[in-house]
Amino acid sequence: MAAIPTVTLNNGNKMPQLGLGTWAMVEGECREAIEYAISIGYRHIDTAMLYGTEKEVGEAVRAKIEDGTVKRDELFITTKLWNTFHKDVVAACKKSLEFLGLDYLDLYLMHSPVAQQFVEEISYENFTASPVIVNDFVETWKGMEECVKLGLTKSIGISNFNCKQVARILEEATILPVTNQVEVTPLLTQKKQIDFCKDRNILITAYSPFKCFTNASPHPDHPGTKMDHPIFLKIAQKYGKTPSQVILRYLVDKGTVPIPKSSNRGRIKENMDIFDFELTDNEVAAVDGLNANYRGNRAFFLIESEEYPYHED
Repeated sequence: MAAIPTVTLNNGNKMPQLGLGTWAMVEGECREAIEYAISIGYRHIDTAMLYGTEKEVGEAVRAKIEDGTVKRDELFITTKLWNTFHKDVVAACKKSLEFLGLDYLDLYLMHSPVAQQFVEEISYENFTASPVIVNDFVETWKGMEECVKLGLTKSIGISNFNCKQVARILEEATILPVTNQVEVTPLLTQKKQIDFCKDRNILITAYSPFKCFTNASPHPDHPGTKMDHPIFLKIAQKYGKTPSQVILRYLVDKGTVPIPKSSNRGRIKENMDIFDFELTDNEVAAVDGLNANYRGNRAFFLIESEEYPYHED
């Protein structure tokens, strides 16, 4: 199995081109999944204060450092500023480091451009229920930059930003975002976003690469495409891969860094085995043709602000 390569960010730091996401992991399974992933070669772990997985991520990372599997500087650990901390970024970053039990982050992301009212007790329920407040995310970005200056994180970035919002950050930033983490799938190809950010030397990190195929209930916008679509099956057969591996390779060939979430050892290993083949231009174009601008992850629609709607470029 080929090793996971890295990409160079706009500040010179390197990010592994595949990561393990930890959203919606059940308590207990997160640590086990990360320890296994690191043991087989993963070096990029993505978490967030919202997810409630920072503590287990930290336990797993420290365990693999202590047993000699990996050194801290070989890992790339990402977490995110939740919306309720837009007015106190440094404190939130320090709290995440406390949960993780680490001295520094490799990447700290502003989870969304939308700010919510501060809540004392940290929990998913409290975070998501908190009302939206008026806030300029450019001011929040200054707090993100302060985290770099204090040595709390090596890099900073954004998540769930549309092109106009990215442009506003760039107008004021003294430290550029290295990445914008957004949903990218064969049904939501994000061509405009990818091209826009690429032109400004900002990497796209692709979250929820399979979410559009796993929704339990149909939605009016859903085109009905499944992972066993003939396009995926044909490409998979050609390379001796699975449809999910084809989808991840497609995202890599589009220049993004996918971060699929899984706690299943077989799938974690399968997801890593995508660096010994490449899709042709015609194959990439064929998958592009499935685009339906369909979002499998609609959570941020619940907290979007009128001024900065998440779903519009």
